[in-house]
Amino acid sequence: MLVGARRVRCGLAQVALLAGVLTGCSEAAEDDSKASAGASASAEAASDSAAAVKSGGTIGGAGSACELPVTFDIAQYWEAEAVETGADEEKAADGDSGSADPEKAELAEDIADALLHQGPVTAACEVDAKPAGNIGFLRIWTGKPGDDDARAVLEAFVAAEKNTSKAKYSSFKTGGVSGVEVKYLFTSKLLEETKEESALAVTTKKGPVVIHLGGMDTEEHQQMLPAYELAKRTLRVG
Repeated sequence: MLVGARRVRCGLAQVALLAGVLTGCSEAAEDDSKASAGASASAEAASDSAAAVKSGGTIGGAGSACELPVTFDIAQYWEAEAVETGADEEKAADGDSGSADPEKAELAEDIADALLHQGPVTAACEVDAKPAGNIGFLRIWTGKPGDDDARAVLEAFVAAEKNTSKAKYSSFKTGGVSGVEVKYLFTSKLLEETKEESALAVTTKKGPVVIHLGGMDTEEHQQMLPAYELAKRTLRVG
């Protein structure tokens, strides 16, 4: 089934559409310098408040909504769902090949590939913030085992997003897990807006894992940072 893949595409499309609708009545987007200045302050505030965020459970382990090479807590009310890719998509495509328009099928495949793969990693899980009152997702991406360290994986991930700037990388350690995180700005050419984004990467025997937090805009991103910090603080290799 393509349920997971369609859901992540739908989630991205809904965010983009709503952002486009709200752009006309919102204030002008912050420029790069203002957004960069706000990033440091918002990160510190999020880190301070992360401990106060209530956990909505742990994902990543066997039997959880998303089985991953790592485990971590998600914020209360956030909802996790695995993203189906690979063999599931191929099987569904084979089943529909008799009735699908070849050109449309190819276009759908290209769109799916763009949304489900970013640099060296593939979408594996998305945690939806809407039930908690925010517009955005905490997305988890996984890759195949290799020689790249967490910094190299994260740099390739950010580069593949394109239209990014002012990336600031730093190392972190939590619960015996060492990794690298990045705070950066993403500029939407379509919406002519710049917003903050955050991501972290760790490597495991099963391959690299990237946890990314976006958001409709910088304000939404900052409001969701405590959930991101909770995930980082409780991160463990499964």
